[in-house]
Amino acid sequence: MNLNVPQFLSYSRDSLQLAYFDEGDPSGFPVLLIHGFASSASVNWVNPGWVKTLGDAGYRVIALDNRGHGASDKPHDADAYYPATMAADAIGLLDHLGISEAHVMGYSMGARVSAFVGMAHPERVRSLVFGGLGIGMVDGVGDWDPIADALRAPSLDVVTHERGRMFRAFADQTKSDRIALAACIETSRVLVTRQEAAKIDIPTLIAVGTKDDIAGSGEELAQLMPHAKAIDIPGRDHMLAVGDRVFKAAVLEFYRDLDAQS
Repeated sequence: MNLNVPQFLSYSRDSLQLAYFDEGDPSGFPVLLIHGFASSASVNWVNPGWVKTLGDAGYRVIALDNRGHGASDKPHDADAYYPATMAADAIGLLDHLGISEAHVMGYSMGARVSAFVGMAHPERVRSLVFGGLGIGMVDGVGDWDPIADALRAPSLDVVTHERGRMFRAFADQTKSDRIALAACIETSRVLVTRQEAAKIDIPTLIAVGTKDDIAGSGEELAQLMPHAKAIDIPGRDHMLAVGDRVFKAAVLEFYRDLDAQS
């Protein structure tokens, strides 16, 4: 665990104030990190050591708290949380920082948002990393309505749905705005079609834990995309894969290979 919390700044988009940090080597190539549902930039990227790992490797490391999460504004309207809208937030942050191109890496919901960033603005994205989301990006990741119900329930004690309990406990632990998260989960699940995936022409690494029962096959998604490869994160489930050393090593190797080609 790396608990040196960076200084958060904020920028304005869509009449919201969105929090972000800008760390690592200021002269390094930028990596934009997009966290998962019910998480935050600190929980997803600082605590598991990603900021230190990427910064030590010479990268400029930027991450935002998605709308509805962390220190960013938290609208309660489900229409605020479509992936294309959150992707526009990410591009807005690059614009705010004057960054023309970045590596973009997302975990789980953040991987879906990263795909929408790549589809909307391929010229801004040097590479994509999808962590914790494979073919589920295209085929869906099961029924999440019980999770919205769990987030809106008066207490964890009355939640019986297993995955709902997991996310409700996580939201309580991170002191999240549960109503904003319930709104987010209703609209942030828009799928990428097979045709859209096939058109994502950006070099992509897909990394999924071998015990992840949410993501779906990374290999199946990679086969749909022209320049994607998948790796397994051994023995890790959806919650524990994000900070795994196999994942980190694979990302650093992926970036080194791209740097060598440029």
